[in-house]
Amino acid sequence: MPFLSDPVQAGDLQLANRVAMAPLTRNRSPNAVPTDLVATYYTQRASAGLIISEATAISHQGQGYADVPGLYAPDQIAGWKKVTESVHAAGGKIVVQLWHVGRVSHTDLQPGNAAPVAPSAIQAKTKTVLIKDGVPTFTETSVPRALELSELPGIVQDYRRAARAAIDAGFDGVEVHAANGYLIDQFLKTGANQRTDAYGGSIENRARLLLEVVNAITAEIGAGRTGIRLSPVTPANDVVDADPQPLFDYVVRQLGPLGLSYIHVIEGATGGPRDIPDRPFDYTALKAAYRTAGGQGAWMVNNAYDKALAETALANGADIVAFGRPFIANPDLVQRLQKDAPLNEVNRATLYGGGAEGYTDYPALAA
Repeated sequence: MPFLSDPVQAGDLQLANRVAMAPLTRNRSPNAVPTDLVATYYTQRASAGLIISEATAISHQGQGYADVPGLYAPDQIAGWKKVTESVHAAGGKIVVQLWHVGRVSHTDLQPGNAAPVAPSAIQAKTKTVLIKDGVPTFTETSVPRALELSELPGIVQDYRRAARAAIDAGFDGVEVHAANGYLIDQFLKTGANQRTDAYGGSIENRARLLLEVVNAITAEIGAGRTGIRLSPVTPANDVVDADPQPLFDYVVRQLGPLGLSYIHVIEGATGGPRDIPDRPFDYTALKAAYRTAGGQGAWMVNNAYDKALAETALANGADIVAFGRPFIANPDLVQRLQKDAPLNEVNRATLYGGGAEGYTDYPALAA
């Protein structure tokens, strides 16, 4: 039986252990540029088998929150290069999560104060973060406009360019953010997608953008450096699908032959319960559909895992377990798991925005 401390292969990535740091938005990149403090934060956590960076916008249009990083301008790439060099010097591996928020944005964050874009002009009943008088402030999203069919190839190319920029910035690979109610997930799910063209209606049509994005990225940087994150049933950002099992079984069957590095699955509600009574889902069947379709990439599981649950997941066939909030307060989480040491508590007041407090000042175990 594999253990969290065992090495594992994920496509082209050889990982020292099976503990991944999940992507965590922290709002500490002013003007979308990662700072030296961001480099310190990730380097402190380099003992993870794999760090998945916070979600990073592929374009200005893809921005949805204040002070989150981007990967579409030279100063952003330079900022990320400092991060990756520092993580690698500490012996870590890091991939960047590529992000387009779609409708989960605000006109204040968009080029020319334009409306956010979405598959359909349906406002998300959720909030985003703006900086007002220097203070992170949760604000209702703006009403989006539906994307024109002619705009979609440009968005696919934005993903491709961002993937190339990621490699230029020194990342070991990329993760496509297709979860949590952001643009790709909006196209997948019926609650956000009411299109009647080739990107709406049938499962095949709603999955079209996801597959075009993945194919463009793998052609640019290689499948073995490309992962993807999925969240079949999460209600995050007001997203829902009428029948998620056949939808996501189809998605993973299409991904299976591509040779991806890994599939990263959020089980249940992101940051919430693992089982949602009115949204049942069979994750064992999902993984079987992927493997039957030829998928050899690592299977990464995520959502409210502790050490005991993680070891059970590995015994049941998972390859990697992603930990989110525990990594915020425990830069040495891998060592704490190995030693069954107590965990630091998260300071919730410093989760979003600010400086070093609640970011790089959490204590590690005494040597």
